[in-house]
Amino acid sequence: MNNAELIPNLFRSEYSKLVAVICYKFGFDFVEQAEDIVSDTFLKASETWGIKGIPDNPTGWLYTVAKNNATDYFRRRNIYDSKILPDLKEETNQFEIDISKENILDSQLKMIFVVCDPINHIESQIVLALRILCGFGITEISNSLLISTANTNKKLYRAKQNLKNMNVVDFELTPDLINGRLDSVLRVLYLLFNEGYYSSNENYDIRKDICFEAMRLLYILINNKSTNTHKTNSLMALFCFHVSRFDARISKEGEFILYEDQDKTKWDLELINKGIHFLMKAGTNNTSDYSYEARIAYWHCQKDVDENRKWSSILQLYNSLLRHKYTPIAALNRTYALSKVKGNSIALAEAKKLNLEDNFFYNCLLIELAETETEKRKHFSKAIKLTKNKASKNILTKKYSRFIN
Repeated sequence: MNNAELIPNLFRSEYSKLVAVICYKFGFDFVEQAEDIVSDTFLKASETWGIKGIPDNPTGWLYTVAKNNATDYFRRRNIYDSKILPDLKEETNQFEIDISKENILDSQLKMIFVVCDPINHIESQIVLALRILCGFGITEISNSLLISTANTNKKLYRAKQNLKNMNVVDFELTPDLINGRLDSVLRVLYLLFNEGYYSSNENYDIRKDICFEAMRLLYILINNKSTNTHKTNSLMALFCFHVSRFDARISKEGEFILYEDQDKTKWDLELINKGIHFLMKAGTNNTSDYSYEARIAYWHCQKDVDENRKWSSILQLYNSLLRHKYTPIAALNRTYALSKVKGNSIALAEAKKLNLEDNFFYNCLLIELAETETEKRKHFSKAIKLTKNKASKNILTKKYSRFIN
């Protein structure tokens, strides 16, 4: 791998770790300085490696340089002597940052819980997660969430100020804090994954990088016994099942492929098996909404089973999910399963009760369920107008052209 490919890959994998390690030692008060230090480290890598070549241990090089940059920064600001040194057990002129695997994981886990502090609105938590936990740039976040760069900067600034005002410098992951905030953390990761999986960006149907970042962060929770819960495993199972169909869900031209038209040979069996593994770890008595969604996703990944059994199981799970936690989108998805089990007429009657006429997915579904040509034309027209995604608009336009001809 050459320098131009290696540095972006390392930035994505190591940026958040380096920021977390520095903040873990000195507190969230220094998060902006930590971001600057890490960004400067990667800039130096780009300049140095381009001249001297890639070092034998690029990751180790980054951590060493980041540590040296942090040392220089704190000493220049007289922070090391006035604040850091008095807190050390033994006086030393050495500025030490623990870069062991264990400390990096602990640092990231702590940072996840800091970022997901409910003092901030859920949208601000997602922006903060994309920036601090995933290393996304301001423009990249703005494009992903369809908000202006000015709005992104405002959300980041306010979110960081709120956390500073809460004095998260001395933040510790106590059992009570984990129990009280884990649901919020999982919710942020769930929404983060959905930002990628149901991308509203006009140039993407799926933002795989966002989905994989959500999975990476969830793995950190899985690997810690305090956060390795039934819900955590259910959510990981859901992610695995969804990701297993990535290659079948989008065509080479970037167009969305409907479930019924997907090439099932492109489904990733290894990821499906991993999803089953996490689903089994979650337990059959787990009744969280993540559990229901994961089990629904499991049946969608089964290609060699009786269709009636498959769709009846999915319908039953949707019924249970809606009793547990009603959402209009879950109800909409249920109507598709209902059409498979009881026919289009019954499903159409249920769909019309949902009052989702201005929803893109609702109109796509009613293209299939509508009983008259006039109704199908109406929903084709509305779906094409509602989608901002170029690839989805193209496939609907082509499909509509075939329909009218």
